[in-house]
Amino acid sequence: MLWLGTALSLIAGFAALAQGATTAPAVLLVLGYAVLAPLAILGRRAPRATTGESGTAPGRAAAAGAERTPYGAALVVALTVLLLYRLTLAPTTAMWDASEYIAAAKVLGLPHPPGNPMFILIAHLFGLLPLARSYAERINLLAATASALSAGLWFLFAHEITRRMFTAPWMRVAAAAACAVLGATCFTVWNQSVVNEKVYTVALAQMTVVVWLLARWLREDSGGRADGLLLVIAYLLALGYTNHPAGYLAAPCVMVAVVLRSPATLLRRSMIARVVAVTLFGLTPFAFEPIRSAHHPIINEGEPTGCTQGFAIGCTLSRTTAVRLKANLAREQYGKPSLSERQAPFGAQIGLWWLYFRWQWLRDPTNAHTAAQLVLALLAATLAAIGARTHARLDRDTFWPFAALIGTVTVALVFYLNFKYGYSQSPELGGEVPREVRDRDYFFLWSFSALAIWVGIGFAWCWQQLARAVRRPDAFALTAPVMAAMVLFPLAVNWRHASRAGETFTRDFAFDMLDSVAQNAVLITAGDNDTFPLWYAQEVEGHRKDVVVIISTYLGTDWFPRQLLRRGVAVATSPEEADTIPEYVQLPSAQIFESGGIRATVPAGVLTRDQLFMLRIVRDVLPTRPVYFTNAFIPRTIGLDPYLVSEGLALRLSSSAPVEGSGIVHTARGFVDVDRSFSLWKSGFRGPAAFRAGGDWADAASLAMPAQYVLAGVVLAEALDKKGNKEASAAVDSDVRSLLATGGLNRIFAQ
Repeated sequence: MLWLGTALSLIAGFAALAQGATTAPAVLLVLGYAVLAPLAILGRRAPRATTGESGTAPGRAAAAGAERTPYGAALVVALTVLLLYRLTLAPTTAMWDASEYIAAAKVLGLPHPPGNPMFILIAHLFGLLPLARSYAERINLLAATASALSAGLWFLFAHEITRRMFTAPWMRVAAAAACAVLGATCFTVWNQSVVNEKVYTVALAQMTVVVWLLARWLREDSGGRADGLLLVIAYLLALGYTNHPAGYLAAPCVMVAVVLRSPATLLRRSMIARVVAVTLFGLTPFAFEPIRSAHHPIINEGEPTGCTQGFAIGCTLSRTTAVRLKANLAREQYGKPSLSERQAPFGAQIGLWWLYFRWQWLRDPTNAHTAAQLVLALLAATLAAIGARTHARLDRDTFWPFAALIGTVTVALVFYLNFKYGYSQSPELGGEVPREVRDRDYFFLWSFSALAIWVGIGFAWCWQQLARAVRRPDAFALTAPVMAAMVLFPLAVNWRHASRAGETFTRDFAFDMLDSVAQNAVLITAGDNDTFPLWYAQEVEGHRKDVVVIISTYLGTDWFPRQLLRRGVAVATSPEEADTIPEYVQLPSAQIFESGGIRATVPAGVLTRDQLFMLRIVRDVLPTRPVYFTNAFIPRTIGLDPYLVSEGLALRLSSSAPVEGSGIVHTARGFVDVDRSFSLWKSGFRGPAAFRAGGDWADAASLAMPAQYVLAGVVLAEALDKKGNKEASAAVDSDVRSLLATGGLNRIFAQ
């Protein structure tokens, strides 16, 4: 019956998806893949009562289960962590990819490659639940819930070890809870759990489910039940991959467990065939991408479909769809180098991991307490080493698989990710080395969460030693508060920077940027942080949907110009013509670009595909719709900067050479529509107040967003002064100075 229910749920879900529905597919596909399928795979197999191929003696499972698994205590731990995350939850979106993923969940769209279909389905379903006031809060709560579930499962795993350390049940529970709490309050885990920036906390939950099921498998006698657990694990690894490639991070852990516990399993053809079958089945959610993409949702990155007029079997099963889907899953548009081509020395890449490890125990964005941070990190590393040794001594069955997991999410992951120097790493090198555009600590969320188990076991060992030194019957109870205070230290010191409670700047910035442009404008943006918040504001909160947002870097792809054509933006006469635009053209000398009253000098050199499309937008769109840019760099590269006029946060492209008069003032920094800009600054902008209310700003790389208010304010103050409005100029200047004194923003301009 479970298999029948699974089949019916998935068939109905994909059928509804093909018809263009959104709610029904999310409900049916999540039900089928995440609930019914694992139960069907596990089945009702009874454990065999005789020695089997693994060589495990009868009664092993019974012996291991002599003490009941404390699921109730695990639930309490998970709910406590969830409460912590709820108290520090972001009420809306945040910088980087949070806006993209929240908006993609809302419209059941495709975020950037590889598309994360399982996450989008889960998030869309979660967003329908009446769990919070706003849609963004509900998606953020998904991140919190996933991490809280992970904390509960880490508690259960740690209890498998601590039950061998202590005789009293309360001590075992306390030690296991310490492991879970330490993992939950590491800075990166906590900070990523209170806003849904991407898919990482759901991937963490999938990893901990696999680790816990593997621990149960290790306690099972061989036979049907053990095989069922192993098949469910194989299925969940594949299903996790459709959420994020990190879904397979636990695979080496599983392989080590099988080799050590039951190597004969690898030789059983029937078992191998079933593992292959459930793995292929677990990867089928990727079918979501070409089916949903064929309906051309507003967020359809990569566009992995050959269909142009909606879903149809013929175009979906075409070679074009196959090629585009493969490119999407392989993330070809990012052109990442091979692993043999290191983007930084491996030692520096390990050093980047160590930098982020230091952050976990005391996040110090202003570098005011570097010595204390280093001491705490060394203490945590020492405790982890003690915990690993204790784990190996007490429970070798789980130690070696878990050690393989630690190795995978640390050294192996560092090697695979192949990062450049980190944004905050080795500042003394400055621009001499290639750097990541932001800090990438979130990629090691799994590393810090798992390592916290050994750190917690190390604390438990210290608790034992301290109690023995006291030499009193109540020594453990007497010393428990001391150990609890140490375990809770990261919670206390990380609260300020991990919490996102009350943060609204990103949403407010998006509203301010959209409100800076005229009705039915085309707004050309530069990158993630000045684009994705606008998607959020439009698609989630319904604000200024009249504006067409064009991310300039996407103009260089083959799929984004096609989408603009469908939205009525004339970047070409047809999709076929758009496909003929070359990757670049070489200009041996400067060229004159003319359109209406614009006569711009395009500098000599390489003119890239995205720049060619921008010139086409100016030529074909500007006469009928106003065109804006989010910063001056993009139009400057194609010679359009003399035609820019500042309006609030945006820069309007004038259809002819701007002149002073009628509210337009020329300053040393360019033309300013002073009346409109001052009106927005005085009564329209929400961002400055939200930025000041936020205080310290932990993510230095995204300070460029609040810095836009400083740039706009400086130009506006100069224009007001030139116009003779000294009082208003002084007021704007005071606001700018207040912003510069907040959140480390002055560091941007000092550089």
